[in-house]
Amino acid sequence: MSRVFQTLALLLSLLAPPAVETWHFDNLDRIGGHKATVLGHPVLINTPGGKAIEFNGKDDAIFFDAHPLAGAEAFTWEVIFRPDKDGAAEQRFFHFQVDGSDDRMLLEIRIFDGQWCLDTYVKSGPDSQTLLDRTKLHPLGPWYRVEAVWDGRELRNYVDGALQGAGPLRAAPQKPGQTSVGVRFNKRDYFKGAIREARMTPKALTLSEFLP
Repeated sequence: MSRVFQTLALLLSLLAPPAVETWHFDNLDRIGGHKATVLGHPVLINTPGGKAIEFNGKDDAIFFDAHPLAGAEAFTWEVIFRPDKDGAAEQRFFHFQVDGSDDRMLLEIRIFDGQWCLDTYVKSGPDSQTLLDRTKLHPLGPWYRVEAVWDGRELRNYVDGALQGAGPLRAAPQKPGQTSVGVRFNKRDYFKGAIREARMTPKALTLSEFLP
């Protein structure tokens, strides 16, 4: 009987909706309850908003054996970060990768004329959407809050609550996978800057519900 109960418990856990996860980048061991696998030498720093982790843009990254938005039929993905000067033209700073698949979610930046713009990409099965507006540029150096919001029909992205782009996306929820922070999952396009906090919510939040 114990095996039956264990099987039922496993099935229920797989069917349960994903929970809100808040990750504070205040240590290099365990973040959001997940063990951190560190590459390079990212540095723990103090900021006016609390501790953060700084990445050198060359070989610093952190990997986690978790995809916090797996199973979500809608989501809001928020990150408080600081993109620094003298980084590469293309940088991936947060990446969710589905196991054994090309399905993924990415938050990226592009550098143009010494400023940055937000690039957001989601792929699930045959469906995908890229949001990138090269005219919406921001200075490098300050702290920002970025958001990617999907309501099951449309993907939108924001910088400090200001809409950067929107496009249709009707896709199946992603399956379990892993996360890389500070680099693309295949260890390319490293991020130069710092990350302080991320929150992954399995529903589309309104502007008033975003992180402060």
